[in-house]
Amino acid sequence: MTATGHNGGPPLEDEGTAWRSWVWKRAHKKAWKTPPREVALRRLARAEELGITYKEYTLEILERGKYR
Repeated sequence: MTATGHNGGPPLEDEGTAWRSWVWKRAHKKAWKTPPREVALRRLARAEELGITYKEYTLEILERGKYR
């Protein structure tokens, strides 16, 4: 279990974790890659319908893998 406010990223104080850190950064960058304009507009409209922000909606997609 991680501490409150922890982002799940690699620990910064461990030695020899360069590979894990690199993999995590690469996955994070890939997950937050800018989608095509049409997809972003569709997500924004859906987020507004649900009363949440675009970022919150995108986080739900990333966590659950569901596009509703």
